[in-house]
Order: sequence, then structure tokens, then C-alpha cells
Amino acid sequence: MTEQISNEVTSENVLIAGISRQQADFDYTMTELGELAKADNYTVVGEVRQNLDRAVAATYFGSGKVEEIRELANVCDATTVVINDELSPSQLRNLEKQTKLHVIDRTQLILDIFADRARSKAAKTQVEIAQLQYALPRLHPSANRLDQQVGGGAGFATRGSGETQLELDRRVLNKRISHLRQELKEASVGDQVRRARREDNAIPVVALVGYTNAGKSTTMNGLLQLFADRPEDKQVFEKDMLFATLDTSVRQITLPDNRKFLLSDTVGFVSKLPHNLIDSFKATLAEAANADLLIQVVDYSDENYPEMMAITEKTLKEVGIHNIPMIEAYNKADLREGTRYPEATGQRLIYSARDKRSLQALTQLIKAGLFGQDEEHTYLIPFDQGQLVNYLNQETVVKATDYTEDGTRITAVVNPVQKGKLAKFAVKEEV
Repeated sequence: MTEQISNEVTSENVLIAGISRQQADFDYTMTELGELAKADNYTVVGEVRQNLDRAVAATYFGSGKVEEIRELANVCDATTVVINDELSPSQLRNLEKQTKLHVIDRTQLILDIFADRARSKAAKTQVEIAQLQYALPRLHPSANRLDQQVGGGAGFATRGSGETQLELDRRVLNKRISHLRQELKEASVGDQVRRARREDNAIPVVALVGYTNAGKSTTMNGLLQLFADRPEDKQVFEKDMLFATLDTSVRQITLPDNRKFLLSDTVGFVSKLPHNLIDSFKATLAEAANADLLIQVVDYSDENYPEMMAITEKTLKEVGIHNIPMIEAYNKADLREGTRYPEATGQRLIYSARDKRSLQALTQLIKAGLFGQDEEHTYLIPFDQGQLVNYLNQETVVKATDYTEDGTRITAVVNPVQKGKLAKFAVKEEV
């Protein structure tokens, strides 16, 4: 009889728990916590809530609620409880001691998901920095390891030697954080050079921003399918799960009238995104910070979409992204019964990223946002400046070309940056 080995990953049973803190969106954040737990391959088997204005200093929950968590875990066969806030080191240790459960706070859960989904070297580095910053204040003399402490950690050292080891561990972590930040800084130099070159070529940048799993990657792939020569070579990863995209992907879109722009797909947001993670991902979000136009992609099929938009706008401010024109793109209209789409009103669009007409409507809004200041001018390019003729043909919308005794006369639609570059070649009647 042949023994069969299963390759399936066993999902761990967990409880989710939180206190209200008079938060208007408490119900939503608890629902989201459950989705985050599922995204990290946990099975949510129970939920505990407590109506408190503030957390109890020692154990986060009141004593009666701590006992309720322990009893519910026994009934539901749960081994872990996931808390809807970031816990202090003492709260984490005390809860583990009193519940006899593994305790994970919201911050640790998000960091675990990011660590699992990071693919590029930059994303992995950013996640590791955030993990180490989270671990630093949670180091404890009784722990023999540098990662998140677990309940009942072995601690056989004397107090003095434990404190010595604690200081050593802190130095190791701080040294590693400094090293990773330097790596990130050196890597960002190349990104800055590439951005500078794009600015020299006057190619505008459009950044897709928004809540995780709102459809940013699907929107990018849809636009590539419409306009790219070989869209299959440029597609970005998309999947119906939280934080499918952690890395910024940049693709060039060339429209039929030869207008060009760069489209970037950025990491998605979520409520209570850890500050360490926000700081670490500022480099990744630099594409959005330097964009000429933002498209906030919203999951219009989710009844909580107004909260998602508020969180996105709050997070953008936290990373220093503000005063950039924005299109509000309400995606997944096909999943919202009775919704007409595409429908555009000002800078708002109700659409489906999987619908060609919707993507064409989005393109029109992008063109209006990027090229609204374009002007038509005529230039006389000397014969010894052939590279400028090539530039005009490749980077602008050429309306007419005429070869004269004095050079090539070209009428083209140019943006303000291009207009400045070509000013000395403008024909006299237009100066």
C-alpha cells in the first residue's frame, strides 16, 4: 500500500479581537482584520469585541474579556488571537501569558503578509526594515531570538547576562537597519536618474493609487491591452487578493495620436497601515509623489468604499503626496447591480477595468488631465539639427511638415516643457 503525502498547506485556526475606542469605522476595521487574516492563510473561527474607550494598559482588554478569549479559543480549537491594533510589548507578553495563546497584533499581521508577497529586492528590503523596527522595542531579556517573541519563550540566562544579550541584540538590529537603509538609498539613486531622464524628455507620469485589491493592476493591464504594441510582454501581476502588488511597475503608453505618458502601478493601502511600513515604502511611492496626475482606483462594488477613499487620501498625505490633480475612478461597476457605466462627471468616472469602453473613457480623462495645456506651434528646424526633427516626430503630435530652403518647417502640438525647449526655433509670427 503506497502512502500518500499531501502538499496542502494547513491553515491555522485564529480568533480576531478588538476594542471599539469610539471609532465610527470599528465594524469595518474588524471585517477588514478578518480579510487580512485570511490573506495570511489563517482560518477565522471566532470574533471577540469589547466596548472600551481606551485600551487597558496591561492587557489591552479588560480581565473578563481576556478570560472570554481564552475560553472561546478552547471551544473553537484556536491557537492564535489576532488583535485589531498595534500592541505595546508588555500588552503582547501579558496577553500571551494570560490566554496561553499566540498573540499577533494588526501590525505584525500586515508585516507578515508584506514579507510573503514582496518580490523585488527593493520591496524585500523595505519590508525587512519595517520588521526590524517593529522588533526593536519588543526584544526581551527572556527571548533567545531576534524575531517576534512567542509565549513561554525559553529564558534560562541570569538577569545580568540577559540584559547584556539584550543590548547586543539591539546593536545587531540597529546595525542591520542602517545597512539596509544604505542599500535602499543607493538603489534609489538609479531610480532618480531614470526619473530625471524622463523629465528631460517631457514624458508625463500617471500614477494609479488606492486601496489594496481595488483593481489598479487590472486597470493598468487593460490600458496596455488597448495601446501597447506587445501588451502580453508588459502585463503586470494581478490577482483577487489583498496586497497582490507591492512593487511599483512603470509602463509607457503611446496613444494613437503619438502622445505618450508613463503609467505606474503602486502598492495598495489599508486602514491602520503601520507607520514603519509607510516610512519604508516612501521610496516605492516616489513614482506617485512625482506624478503629474493621480488616478485613485476605488472598489465601487464594496459598500465601504467611502472609508477606503478616506484611508487612501490620509495615507497619501502621510507620505507627502498632495496637491497633485486626481481622477476618482470607481471600478468594478459591473459588480454593482443596476449601475450604468462608463459614466464620467468632471474628474469622476464610474467604470469597469475589464470593459473596453470604460478604458477608453478613462483614457479621455487622462488626456484632458495631462495634455490640456498643449498648444500648436510651428517651428523652423535648421538642416544641421536633424535630431530635433526626429524628436518632434517621436515625442509630439506633428500636424504638418514642409521642407524649405532654410530648413524643415514643422507644425506640432507640444506641451509646456517641449515648448520651452523649442522656443528659439519657433517661427517669428508666433513669438
